[in-house]
Amino acid sequence: MIPLSEAIQTVLSKAITGNSEKRNLLDSLGYVTAENIYSDIFMPPFDKSAVDGFACRRADFPGPLTILETIPAGQLPTMTITPGTCSRIMTGAKMPDGADCAVMVEYTEVHENKMTFTGSQTSDNFARFGEDLKEGDLIIPKNTYIEPQHIAVMATVGCTQPLVYQKPTVAIFSTGNELVEPTLKPTGGQIRNSNSYQLMAQCQAIGIQANYCGIIPDNKEVTRNMISDALKNNQIILLTGGVSMGDFDFVPEIMKELGFEIHFDAISVQPGKPTTFATLNDKYIFGLPGNPVSSFFHFGILVKSLIYKIMNHNYTIPSYQLPMAETYFRRKAERTGLIPAIINDQQKISIVEFHGSAHINALLKATGYIILEKGQNEIKTGEYATYRPF
Repeated sequence: MIPLSEAIQTVLSKAITGNSEKRNLLDSLGYVTAENIYSDIFMPPFDKSAVDGFACRRADFPGPLTILETIPAGQLPTMTITPGTCSRIMTGAKMPDGADCAVMVEYTEVHENKMTFTGSQTSDNFARFGEDLKEGDLIIPKNTYIEPQHIAVMATVGCTQPLVYQKPTVAIFSTGNELVEPTLKPTGGQIRNSNSYQLMAQCQAIGIQANYCGIIPDNKEVTRNMISDALKNNQIILLTGGVSMGDFDFVPEIMKELGFEIHFDAISVQPGKPTTFATLNDKYIFGLPGNPVSSFFHFGILVKSLIYKIMNHNYTIPSYQLPMAETYFRRKAERTGLIPAIINDQQKISIVEFHGSAHINALLKATGYIILEKGQNEIKTGEYATYRPF
């Protein structure tokens, strides 16, 4: 049994970065750049008015100034501003030669095609050529996680097919004869399969293609065949259940038979102790606990970290130090504790009602969890705890 911090580092150390590929601009959202992206233009591409008003010379204030023309956005000026003249201009339009400012229309009066400035002073009110970007500027460095703002900038510089790291594909199973699909009402000793669906949802939330492969019965040969088939087209296998100490928990044995090296099979954490991680070259198998809170936590802590590492994303699990709203005590402290919690209106941590690793409903009231280290039974009101959002 290894500490949680060591389990995280072990997972990260075994990740092999994926190959790179060109993707269409919108399809690159949620990927990581595999190359530096440079600007191919100057931005703005000309001196650009920032207001609706008049392009003119300060030396001519207050006027009146003869209006030469109207310059809408997208149309080039045809006349040069000379002493005693101005041009009506719209936001985004190119400043005419000879003008050194644009005055806002609110501070002007127009009479018989002449403009008079009614203000006391004005800013330049135009953006200068190339002040945002210059041709050749590095705008998005390699290993950047692509978000909507990056899409906007890439569109601006004409990068329509960025080179990105491939995402891993994930296959998801649940194991156990007691499981039935959510469409069925459980009878006898049955329970609905929630683990596969929450794991699928967590994959979708970070833009990962997840393939649901069904419920594996408590049969070693069937289990082996289903895992083997899934490995043909998927890089990561997630299984819930089948990794504890019961008579039918033979997933670790199957991992070894398939040639996988098991790096750990238990973590000193509660909930989530019976967790297995194994690798074979660039293939990965997680044997996650069957209890839903445990598998939910370990996706965010272990699986997500592996996925992002394969994508070459410099991801760190978000963590905050916040004060406790009330004292929390736990009876056992032999392992690191993950306790569902919520942040109240005073930015303090409150513990939600939690009955253990099978209590998935507790997560509906929680927004994250706190971490209590091994040997720590209590954290008191006002003391700071490590809080991680879901």
